[in-house]
Amino acid sequence: MLFASLAILVGLVVLVWSADRFVLGAAATARHLGMSPLLIGMTIVSLGTSAPEIFVSATASLEGAGILAIGNALGSNITNVGLVLGITALIAPLPIQGKMLKKEIPILLLVTVIAGLVLQDMHLSFWDGVVMLICLVITLFWLFNETNEQEIGGLDEEEVEAIEHTSTAKSIMWLIIGLIALMISAKLLVWGAVEVARYFGISELIIGLTIVAIGTSLPELAASVASALKGHHEIAIGNVVGSNIFNLLAVMPIPGLVADTQIESEVLYRDYGAMLIITLLLIAFIYGFRRKGRVGRSAGSVLLLAYLGYLGLLLVQA
Repeated sequence: MLFASLAILVGLVVLVWSADRFVLGAAATARHLGMSPLLIGMTIVSLGTSAPEIFVSATASLEGAGILAIGNALGSNITNVGLVLGITALIAPLPIQGKMLKKEIPILLLVTVIAGLVLQDMHLSFWDGVVMLICLVITLFWLFNETNEQEIGGLDEEEVEAIEHTSTAKSIMWLIIGLIALMISAKLLVWGAVEVARYFGISELIIGLTIVAIGTSLPELAASVASALKGHHEIAIGNVVGSNIFNLLAVMPIPGLVADTQIESEVLYRDYGAMLIITLLLIAFIYGFRRKGRVGRSAGSVLLLAYLGYLGLLLVQA
């Protein structure tokens, strides 16, 4: 039990660190090879924010814990909106840009509905995964076809400078080290999570929705809070919205692609339902309540309370 708990702690710390190194190495390597900033933003940076969830879900699925992987995807989205955006909005109210109101937020709502349609038969199949990956490609094209060719989306000035000034040798080094560390830390985290679940008699789903989801959302929390404090509000909320889109289209399909995965009824009615409700709450604050195009402190309080209420429900049922 002690070793399993240490595995979770060490796995989470290394996972967060290695994801950052992997994204830096991959983005800098791509830049040195002549890839345009636009393409880097479309692929490496965008998917890189979900790298912890992707590696954890792939590892869990390969080890027969597909339900933990699904819990990780749904739980991360609930955590991103309730905990990450809730805390960030309490620190600094977040104005929403017009482009996000017209494109990213509607896409998030559409993707959330698609995820519900995929899960409604209580079964995640190979073809479900293929459909969601096709939606991912379409979404990437739709999101970035109007992006300025000289912008590297999703990063602030310091991170862009780090990419531009990292040498080829160093970028390849960080790419390799980050990738290896991601795989090892994901395996360590999944092993520890499964062992703790078995020890306490808690389902792997609950562990995926709580400990693993919170842990893999730490990069979004750190990035969003730091961006809000620096005044980069569009990056603060963009991190969360982008991550949630990719969690549903790039992370959730993984268990189905590895092996047909049966889904318990509470995944649809409790966990997907909670994700849908908290997403709709966010959209309501953005478009309708009081000031349009803004997530203020009152909205942050409601989102955080909704998240704590969901955690309480999980603890009671566990």
